[in-house]
Amino acid sequence: MTGPWPKALFLGVLSSLFFSFTYLINNSMAQSGGDWLWSTSLRFLLMLPALAVLTALRGGWEPILAEVRKSPGRWLLWSTVGFGVFYAPLSFASAYGPSWMVAGTFQFTILAGALETPLFRDADGRRQRIPARLFPAFLVMIAGVFLLQMEHMGQGSVQSALRFALPVLLSAFAYPLGNRKTMELCGGRLTTLQRVFAMTLCSLPLWLLLAGAALARGGPPPASQTLQCLIVALFSGLIATLIFFHATQLVRHQPQRLALVESCQCGEVLFSLLGGILFLRDPWPGPAGWLGLILIVSGMLVNARLTTAQT
Repeated sequence: MTGPWPKALFLGVLSSLFFSFTYLINNSMAQSGGDWLWSTSLRFLLMLPALAVLTALRGGWEPILAEVRKSPGRWLLWSTVGFGVFYAPLSFASAYGPSWMVAGTFQFTILAGALETPLFRDADGRRQRIPARLFPAFLVMIAGVFLLQMEHMGQGSVQSALRFALPVLLSAFAYPLGNRKTMELCGGRLTTLQRVFAMTLCSLPLWLLLAGAALARGGPPPASQTLQCLIVALFSGLIATLIFFHATQLVRHQPQRLALVESCQCGEVLFSLLGGILFLRDPWPGPAGWLGLILIVSGMLVNARLTTAQT
């Protein structure tokens, strides 16, 4: 393996460590009765000033604004999908399952990202193909996700399980779609930092709407929830997102390697499992849960083997 590929793989795993803070802290806020609308909107509202300062120091805002002016409607749409439709359902689901189960179910994004591949074009303008050789590994992961949901349904009502599973699955499709569409929009003319700032800025109407709804429903957020959202904004919103987006940027014209870098998010399952049990007193997985987690991680390893064998 030469070039940017090993770096992209390492960064994908590293980002999963920081992304795991999302599941842990969202679950903590849900357990303490925090409004999921505040958990969702505060993360990005707190991220925006920090990103504004960083981008001002690293190249300025003009390149970003110039790109957004070219297609403002598309930027608003795909930024809202990539950040809003991704994060709002994930925050909502945190009230209905432990952090490791949210993280495990979200790994459906690996298959979702592969299914979305034909929506994009490579560097030569040709429509990309679904990396079919990786589907056996994807199916193993999906079997693992299915087992997690079976365990969840065994712990509560079907209605509660659906409130948990459906939002997470929606989130799993939205994240790679928004990420890849904004990469396509800027065509490599923006750095990773600039693109994340552009997406945060263009999704601002949604965050203001959700914050207004939260304020009307229950007043301002407690100081403890604001602090936890600040931690999520720093670790997941800034550090993890910048690392992950940079990793995908490095291999954006290589569908199979891009799919594998996205599959590195499986690391979130392990980090969330350990963190949830150690710090939040999450329940240990039952037999179906353990088998599901093993299948998800095994699928990632098979995915890595298949990808590196053909590159």
